[in-house]
Amino acid sequence: MYKQETIKPYDDKGEKGQQVEQMFDKIAHSYDLLNHRLSWNIDKIWRKKAIKQLEPYHPASILDVATGTGDFAILAAERLRPERLVGSDISEGMMQIGKEKVKAKGLDSVVSFCKEDCMQLSFGSDTFDAVTAAFGIRNFPDLDRGLSEMCRVLKKGGHLSVVELTTPKHFPMKQLFAIYSHTVLPLVGRIISKDSSAYSYLTSTIEAFPQGETMVEVLKKAGFAEAGFKRLTFGICTMYFATK
Repeated sequence: MYKQETIKPYDDKGEKGQQVEQMFDKIAHSYDLLNHRLSWNIDKIWRKKAIKQLEPYHPASILDVATGTGDFAILAAERLRPERLVGSDISEGMMQIGKEKVKAKGLDSVVSFCKEDCMQLSFGSDTFDAVTAAFGIRNFPDLDRGLSEMCRVLKKGGHLSVVELTTPKHFPMKQLFAIYSHTVLPLVGRIISKDSSAYSYLTSTIEAFPQGETMVEVLKKAGFAEAGFKRLTFGICTMYFATK
């Protein structure tokens, strides 16, 4: 069991997946605003880099796991021009906002949403040309199982592109990020989202999540033949790329 799998948003009562669903439903109204403000809009650049990794492969079908409010799905649809893109998430509240954004951009003929348990995806094996995830896999209640499911629904030779928040390794960014993530992030998150626990929880999962070389080994264990990573913005974010 990985350390972040034992961390829950609220208390020790109840299954982690249910608590994560409850948390994201509760903060859905403020999620986009907080993401962009707390990252100084750098999160948009990180998503673009993750999508750029897929450009040479021209995936016709894409699954975006933990799609949230659909930012990654929308950007992928605009830049990669797939025939079909499915955004899956455990939170109906988050996806409802995503549906509205997709409709406003006229992408509803390509992008669809469905509620899915990342531990047991309903899609058949070898379904998608690419699978993506942005800032969501550290919330998996079982990382090995969730990644194995992402690998299962990916076609042979298909590609995985993931971006995840991580902790910087070197001075002074390591120390600055620690201060920011333990003070500014929870405070602003609490004020805007009205949830006293959500952004403290998110900080805890960032620190506990497997990173860098360790995460590459986790991906290979899940069934991916090749995997690699690249740290972005002094290590605040890490981009992972894998092939089935």
